[in-house]
Parts: sequence; structure tokens; C-alpha cells
Amino acid sequence: MDLHLQLGQGGLADQIHAQLHERISTGALPAGTVLPSSRELAARLSVSRATVVAAYDLLAAHGLIRSRAGVGTFVTGGPVAAPTAPTGSPLRARAIWDSFAVPDLSVPTAEFNFAPGVPARTKFPFARWRALVNDQLRSRTDVHYADPAGSDRLRTALTRHLVVSRGVHLAPEQLVITTGAQQAFDIAARVLLEPGDTVAVEDPGYLPSYRGFLAHGARVVGVPVDSEGLVVDQLPVGTRLVYVTPSHQFPLGMPMSEGRRTALLAWAARHDAAIVEDDYDSEFRFSGRPLTPLQAADREGRVLYVGSFSKTLLPTLRVGFLGVPSVLAEAARRAKFAADYGTAGHVQAALAAFIEDGDLARHIKRMRRSYERRHDVLIAVLREHFAGLLEPIESLGGTHTTALLTPGQPPDTVLAARALAAGVNLGPVSRWGIDRPGPNGFVFGYGAIAAERIADGLAALRRVI
Repeated sequence: MDLHLQLGQGGLADQIHAQLHERISTGALPAGTVLPSSRELAARLSVSRATVVAAYDLLAAHGLIRSRAGVGTFVTGGPVAAPTAPTGSPLRARAIWDSFAVPDLSVPTAEFNFAPGVPARTKFPFARWRALVNDQLRSRTDVHYADPAGSDRLRTALTRHLVVSRGVHLAPEQLVITTGAQQAFDIAARVLLEPGDTVAVEDPGYLPSYRGFLAHGARVVGVPVDSEGLVVDQLPVGTRLVYVTPSHQFPLGMPMSEGRRTALLAWAARHDAAIVEDDYDSEFRFSGRPLTPLQAADREGRVLYVGSFSKTLLPTLRVGFLGVPSVLAEAARRAKFAADYGTAGHVQAALAAFIEDGDLARHIKRMRRSYERRHDVLIAVLREHFAGLLEPIESLGGTHTTALLTPGQPPDTVLAARALAAGVNLGPVSRWGIDRPGPNGFVFGYGAIAAERIADGLAALRRVI
């Protein structure tokens, strides 16, 4: 045990005895703990062995330790008093943190789980992923820090995947591998924003990104969305950065129309603004022509492209990416280094192999079929059994569908609480409002519920409504 004791002037044996007595009595050294030998502790503290022996004898006399020849010295006493700690401090956190709260990220136990943002865990190829990770752990010999922007291998593999699957215009050196999408937003803010800059976000919208921009000292303004996505005409003058989810708006679910995409890019050019495109749920489009990402249509280098593997694979992987215009690549790399020294190397290598071998493309294709079936079942039941109660918002893909309560219904938060008590877990739309409460309705995620269970879950919800 690496035991730290602080010695000053006066009787050394008494000081050693007092500090060990305090740690044993508060449970910091629980019963059964093996203490250093008197010779070892004396050498560590630069005192005589007799001094340590005297301190140990006092502890033994109080019944707190016991020595066994040839075995060692053990703690026998248990905690008898609570540890003392400073009761206050003159330090104060910034006021912004008073308004923040870390939500309960655990998924409530419910018979029917429509929680949004949860992928189909049972469909994940755990055996293949485990083999890739184990192979990397066995074969890796490097123990040094690497490029904070990510491994060349992963960035090259991911770039090829994005060029083929999404049509984006990115080179490997324009990518930064991040710890999920949230860190990508954080890096974008570090690179582009000064305190007081205006950031526009969708309202209702994705609250974690909103809070992240606030934490950087930005003035964050909610901009309404309609059936075509963000209402570009209502963007405030002076906006420095616009955050959007154009492939599958969160939480309402509609894609941004082609006309609105063109208008947003033109607006950014006129007002010298940046766009952070969160390409959320883009992999799971079920019908209609593929939507061109803003990044692929950007001719001026104003779009920062964000994605993650939280929905395509698992949230616990904590891997995302940020694609930036070439002129920002080195600044983004440095911002990642300022945040941390890089994403875990063995995870990057395993993910690179997963992409290179075609596993990612096959998994996405398999999940697209599975989610389309769940989506279709959900929509069919809502239309057949919830007429006059819930109005689904048209969506063409993704891992969730949103439906709004008809006028005169109770608040969605009240109904959601009643539904949870009846075994149905879903998300109230109103909680995703930025400058005002969101619409009255529910977000139905279908990643965590089998298609065969959807009708029964909705029947339980109908009884509640």
C-alpha cells in the first residue's frame, strides 16, 4: 500500500499513530487492509523503524490493528466516526452552471420502451466487435499518445464511408475523431465562437447542443421550425453560427426541404455565418430520394459536419466525428488536444477494421430494414387507433417518430407520467423547447422495442389517454 502520512515537528510516533487512527476510525482504511511493514513505512517516511513500531504498538493496544509474524500487519477496527471535511469554500462556480442539470440518463424500466435515442441493442454484432477489440488489445505495442485528431487509418476509412454513403466532400485531414457528437459541438464552439456571439438553434431542438453553446458564453437563440425545417427568414441578424439537424429534425422528425437548405446556405453566405450540420439519423432513410447533406452542397466552406456512432452502433462506444473546412482543420485539431489527448486508440483501430471489412455498411443496411418495419407498424397503429387523439408528423426515416396531441388534451408531461406508471415509456415533446415550451406531443423511439410489441404498447398508451 502506498500510504501517505504528513509529518511535522514534534513526536513522530504520536503523529503516525494519530493519522492512522483517524483513517481507520473513519473507514478510509477498512478492516482487513494490509498495512506496510514497519521497515517499509519507516523507509518511506525517513524515520527510524523504532518510531513506526511505537506507533503500531499504540494502535494494537487500542485494538485497531493486529500483526502476524511472517504474514503482515492488518487493520482490525471498523469505522466509528464520519470523516471530517471542509464545510465551505470561498470558490464559486460560474453562474451559468446554476441553470444546468445533468438529466437522468438511465432508461426507466418499462414493459413498453419507446425512449428516443436508444438503438436496437439486441441487433448489435457483439461477437464481431468483441473479436476486433480483443485483437487490438493483444497486438498493440504502442503505449504513447497519438494524433489528437484521430488515427490516419480510421479517418481514411471513415472518409471513404462518408463520401460513398453521404456524398460529402471531405479529406481525412479535415476529420477530427471525437468522444461522441457532443464533443464535436464543443470543438466547433472552441474554434469559432467568442463570448457573447449569437448562436441560432432549432426550437424545439436538441438540448445538449444548446447547453453546450451556452457554456461557451454564447447568446443562444431558438428559431422556430415548420414542416420544411428551420425557418430561415427568422434567423436573427448578427448570428455567428447556426446549428441544425436537417436529415431528421430532432425532436419533430421532418427533414429539411431542398428549398430551405438552399436558403440556409445563401443566408450564411450573406451574413458571414457558420453552419453546424448534425447529420442525425441520416443513415436510416426509408423512402424518397436521398437528401444531400448541407456539407455536400456547400461551395463556400461554411459547413461543419457532425456525426456519431451512437445510433448506428452503440452510445457506449463514445465515438463521433467533426468534419471541417480545410482552413479550420489545424485549429480543430488543436481544440481537440485542448479538450483531451485523443480518443482511445484500440477503439479507433477496431472501428477502422469494422468499416474497412464492410461490417458497418452491412449493419446499417440490416438496421435500416428493421427500423423501417418498426416505423411502419407504429405509423399504422397511430393512424388506425389514435384518430382524434394524436397526429403523426410525416417522417421518412430515422429511429423515432413524433406525434402531436390534438387540442384540448392534457399536457404531454402529465400523460407521459401516467403512461410510465402503466408500463409505457416515451418522451414528451414539450421538454425540448428552447425559448418556449415545445409542442404538446410525444416522441416515439422504436430502437428499444420490437416490432411485435409496438401495437400492445400503443394500446396501453391509448387507455391512458
